[in-house]
Amino acid sequence: MWPESSETEQPLRNGLTTGSCATACCVAAVRALLANKQPTSVEITLPRGEKVDLDIIDYQNIENGIRTATIKDAGDDPDATHGATLFVELRLTSEQGIVFKAAEGVGTVTREGLVLEIGEPAINPVPRKMITSHLEHYAVVYQYQGGFEVSVGVENGEQIALNTMNSRLGILGGLSILGTTGIVRPYSCAAYIASIHQGIDVANANGFTHLAASTGIASERAIKEHYQMNEVSLIEMGDFVGAMLKYLRREKNASGVTKLSISAGFGKLTKLANGHLDLNSRQSSIDFQQLANIAKSLGATDALQQEILEANTTIEVFNKTKAAGLDIATVICKDALKVAQAIVHESIEIEVWAVDRKGLFVANSLGETFPIESNQ
Repeated sequence: MWPESSETEQPLRNGLTTGSCATACCVAAVRALLANKQPTSVEITLPRGEKVDLDIIDYQNIENGIRTATIKDAGDDPDATHGATLFVELRLTSEQGIVFKAAEGVGTVTREGLVLEIGEPAINPVPRKMITSHLEHYAVVYQYQGGFEVSVGVENGEQIALNTMNSRLGILGGLSILGTTGIVRPYSCAAYIASIHQGIDVANANGFTHLAASTGIASERAIKEHYQMNEVSLIEMGDFVGAMLKYLRREKNASGVTKLSISAGFGKLTKLANGHLDLNSRQSSIDFQQLANIAKSLGATDALQQEILEANTTIEVFNKTKAAGLDIATVICKDALKVAQAIVHESIEIEVWAVDRKGLFVANSLGETFPIESNQ
């Protein structure tokens, strides 16, 4: 459970990535093996030079090595791994160099398109570099001439991974060890955005030319069923439509993609149509004046425009305009399309689909009509 929040406004607290946690566990383990020390906290250096301390909660002797553990603290970010126990099993080897392995709860790469080769443990390049530099430092300090076997794990990691996009990306058996700066910044959702980018890369690498990006389960199911799409071609963008669109602006990322279908709830699309690229309520709000203006352009009466301005939800607006014979949803789809087209690489054909709360299509940018159920 998250602790009760303060009633007074306070700055959000940064956290540390799983890569930082794994590095700290390695530092504790190498000091235990080479210097017979078991510190309760260790200092590590992050990729940008910052130094931070992490608590070590456990030391256990294992065959030919030692197991150390820490608790992942994501700060005030709603990170799936917040509070998880991350551990490292470190073994000394006679051959120089560092071998990385996946322990319990860390996944293995099974699809092309990721930065790691198929069969590799899902420990990303920056965490590997952090771990390597720290182990090499202590090898010099303690005049150690051999190498290391590093097995990184997360307790209950396979279960936690069900709340991530790992399985769709082809990372099976657990979580990924992530991080580019070592720091988790609250609500930056860097891991989620990285998964969006990875999803596009994996789809590209596996030859899928038509991608569908959706804001949620209902919108994804609708577009998947409509086109009978393989799950690898489905991109879970959530509220981060801007992160998805900007990634496809670069020619190397757009290479191979010929068509993009954006499928989203009607309310979310009104924000995109209004130029917002982060659809979360923390960052953007429904603009009822925008909806009233569109309704006016379609011939809405003054009374209906006022009702729209006083509405509580976009579904209320949708139902009122539909009852008046005004197709506001198609206009929203076409306006959202213009925003997307201005960002994505020109080689990609784009279309936009709007769904209601039941996951049924209500409009698209192609101008098609759909049967509408009342009281959505």
